[in-house]
Amino acid sequence: MIKDDKRRAMLEKVLKEHDYQESALLEILHRAQEIYGYLDKELLMDISGSLNLPPSHVYGVVTFYSFFKLKKSGEHVVTGCLGTACYVNEVEQILEAIEQEFDLKRGGSTADGKLSLLLTRCIGACAMAPNIVVDYEVIGKATKELVIQKIKQALGGVKAETS
Repeated sequence: MIKDDKRRAMLEKVLKEHDYQESALLEILHRAQEIYGYLDKELLMDISGSLNLPPSHVYGVVTFYSFFKLKKSGEHVVTGCLGTACYVNEVEQILEAIEQEFDLKRGGSTADGKLSLLLTRCIGACAMAPNIVVDYEVIGKATKELVIQKIKQALGGVKAETS
């Protein structure tokens, strides 16, 4: 069991609300991620034990859905859409530019923990492809230059250009 103060008490309340039912696994995982920010191995084992589910089942659910995070994200999160429309509209080049500019790998964070680069299958804005999300702001018809500027702005290093 995780010995973590208030957050563990909050998770226990969620487990009780759902009567420790395995059918509530997705909702419990969502709430656990809201509470902790991500789902590490210890937390998954705790949930597995609380619901009397095999750890492999809980891990399988978490890794099936791209919403769940197994590692702590950076202070700022950039998400690249890899849906078909974004892919054919060259989102790959934008992702490569981000990796190079910020010394960052997909699925990882910068050494200082300020920035994470995540991927998703589709954000549902195909008409605006390619799409990149910077801290919940969708950048449609994204370009390398615009995205890097937005990231630097989010990090506090650059003021937005005005046209």
